[in-house]
Amino acid sequence: MSKGIEIYLDKKRTIVDKALEKFMPQPSGLASEMITSMNYSLFAGGKRLRPILCIAGAEAVGGCADNVLPVACALELIHTYSLIHDDLPAMDNDDFRRGKPTNHKVFGEAVAILAGDGLLTLAFNLMARHGTEGGSREGVLMRVIDLISHAAGYKGMVGGQTADIAYEGKEPDPAVVHYIHRHKTGALIAASVTSGAILAGCNEEQERSINRYGQQVGLAFQIADDVLNIEGDSSVMGKDIGSDKARGKMTYPSVFGITDSKRAQEELVDSAIDSLTGFDKKADPLRNIARYIIKRKA
Repeated sequence: MSKGIEIYLDKKRTIVDKALEKFMPQPSGLASEMITSMNYSLFAGGKRLRPILCIAGAEAVGGCADNVLPVACALELIHTYSLIHDDLPAMDNDDFRRGKPTNHKVFGEAVAILAGDGLLTLAFNLMARHGTEGGSREGVLMRVIDLISHAAGYKGMVGGQTADIAYEGKEPDPAVVHYIHRHKTGALIAASVTSGAILAGCNEEQERSINRYGQQVGLAFQIADDVLNIEGDSSVMGKDIGSDKARGKMTYPSVFGITDSKRAQEELVDSAIDSLTGFDKKADPLRNIARYIIKRKA
């Protein structure tokens, strides 16, 4: 992985973190514990991949980070809510996330559920209140909110998570694992990069190309996660490896094997980069992020 993409990711992560600190409420009043719980998971670390993709999508068509930061931060709130809920005993029942005890282990299940609910609703409040501050027109913002709500809801991430749970322990099925990965992970990643481009004023052809990039990168990202759950280092990842197999999860390696899974992620990255053929050097961060996604160690 090139040093250049590491520098880019670190720089954008810092921008996102500072914006999140500005947007997030401080614990106070009777909701203090719940707000503390929200902040605990949000600031526990993380790659900030979705907000960075939103920024990179905007930059690829001539925009800048300032114009998309509220939406970029909202995407991270949605992602964090999903992690809190995924870790619950009723779902994946995980004890650690990013090297720290999971939210429900610290605050209890009830507060963890409410913290996730709080992050999800705050995300849409953030977009509605601040989404036009960077100069975006209200009609464009409504399109983006529609796109993100679709990707986060029952037609996207929530639907994928439902299938993921329903098919634990079932016979490997290529169509099912493809559905789970496209919806549970791929949908919000695609919406992240596409929303940035839309907010920055992309044309229809650019939107289609960047959305295709996002779809391919989103699937590659989840396959890479599947592989890391087998071959990764738990001390680097901040969570136990081997959990997918122990739970009978429907993953790419469980369906296609590890060798074909690695080949598939390489092909998806090549396809994602091909989607950006019509873009100039401003889209280089997107090209490099695609390569980074399958080379990362966590």
